Amino acid sequence: MSDSVVNLKQLSKSLGLSQTTVSRALNGFPEVSEKTRAKVQAAAEKLNYRPSPSATSLATGKSRIIGHVVPVSEHRMINPHFSDFVAGASDAYAEAGYDLLIRAALPEQEADIYRDFASRNRVDGVVVHGPMVHEPRIKLLQSIGLPFVVHGRAGDEEHSYSWMDVDNRSAFEQLTHYLIELGHRRIALINGLESMNFARRRRLGYETALSDHKLPVDPDLVTSEDMNEPYGYRSTRRLLEASSAPTALIYSSILSALGGLRAVNEMGLRPGKDISLATYDDRLSFLQAGDGAGQSSYFTSVHSSIQDAGRRVGEMLISQIKDKNSAPKFELWKSQMDIGKTTGPPR
Repeated sequence: MSDSVVNLKQLSKSLGLSQTTVSRALNGFPEVSEKTRAKVQAAAEKLNYRPSPSATSLATGKSRIIGHVVPVSEHRMINPHFSDFVAGASDAYAEAGYDLLIRAALPEQEADIYRDFASRNRVDGVVVHGPMVHEPRIKLLQSIGLPFVVHGRAGDEEHSYSWMDVDNRSAFEQLTHYLIELGHRRIALINGLESMNFARRRRLGYETALSDHKLPVDPDLVTSEDMNEPYGYRSTRRLLEASSAPTALIYSSILSALGGLRAVNEMGLRPGKDISLATYDDRLSFLQAGDGAGQSSYFTSVHSSIQDAGRRVGEMLISQIKDKNSAPKFELWKSQMDIGKTTGPPR
């Protein structure tokens, strides 16, 4: 194979064919004979032909780009969860020959960005992040015909679009049941923003487990904010300094759990002895050691890799782009539970 790279004009000249014929042969147009197609493909490989993205887009109507629109507001999504998800998705894109486009936008700008993507063929498809309980983006994308996959689920029409989600409700039922079986009766939930569907499902799982054991839901033991370390720290201190403090706390993110651990340590309490802490763990890469455990293994948790989820959503979207007439696909992943050092019977 040649070390230099040739363009379409040079490849066409070497073959004695028009640029139109060569382009059609390379892009699978049916009017080109198999003999000509094979000849062109062999020459392209031998001469190290590399098409320009713009030329390929014009020839095929495909941009070979996947879009991610990131809402930017007081609750930013550009965080370790998003970064790990995109890292996984990028692996799928690279293997299939797609590039990645990230657009940050204010919430009121999102609809216009999706319409621009579709009208100008800027991207071949998009991933929808952070679906809300009441989610307007799904109907918008369906109406403009832009292929998409939702990371999570939204609303009640789950069979009208493609999505990949973890079973958040079951995961938080499991964690809450476990703590109740240890003997805990006052269990706090440090949840994510409950305008988002994953957090709503997690609260439902927590409440279901309490109800199963005929325990009341105390609104003073439930908080809902953006999941980060300061929120976990602040909420934990407030709850543990109250006159009727919980004996166990469940966190919707290991980032919040790390803030809770800092508060507990400052207060002179021993996790797993004086207080129990449990968390959902997305297996964030920066917290993992070489063996894949790291900081995460310290906590009792239910876990599922968000990086693996990103890769799978990327694969699902590419499959949908290749066959726009395919039926919607759905995947619901179960979390795994690990018993760490941060839980035990109430003191």
